[in-house]
Formats: sequence, C-alpha cells, structure tokens
Amino acid sequence: MKQSKEKFDFKAFGQAIKAARKAKGISRNQLADKLNIAPRYIASIENSGQHPSLQILYELVTLLDVSVVFKFFSASQQSMRSI
Repeated sequence: MKQSKEKFDFKAFGQAIKAARKAKGISRNQLADKLNIAPRYIASIENSGQHPSLQILYELVTLLDVSVVFKFFSASQQSMRSI
C-alpha cells in the first residue's frame, strides 16, 4: 500500500523570496552576485518554484529575513506542535 505524502509547494516560497527581494530594493543580479549563483537560478526559484539547494535556501532566508516556519508547516501541523 502506497503511503500518501504531502509535498511542499515551492512556488509560494519563491513568491515570498521575490517580494522580500523587491522590498529590500535588491535586483536579481545583485542577489545572484551576493550568493555567487546565476540570476537565472533566482528567477527559476521565484517564478517556477524550483527547489533550491539547502545551502541556497538558508542563504536566501538569512539575507532577505524571510521566515520559513509558516511556509513549511500547515496551520494544523503548527497547532499540533504547540500542544
């Protein structure tokens, strides 16, 4: 019997990264330079929901001050953790 797994939608994460980047007035090129990656990679994360590597995910959320807790856990999972 196959177990059902909930998959994380990285498109919402990409939109949060894009919004935070724009709010800080940083261009894709500037962000890519800071992270030493290609601007296309940033575009793919922001627009296509590409899964960033763990290192890039960490660098993005640290540099742009994006909270990932609410993005990784649904409301029901968060309420269960507070019990």
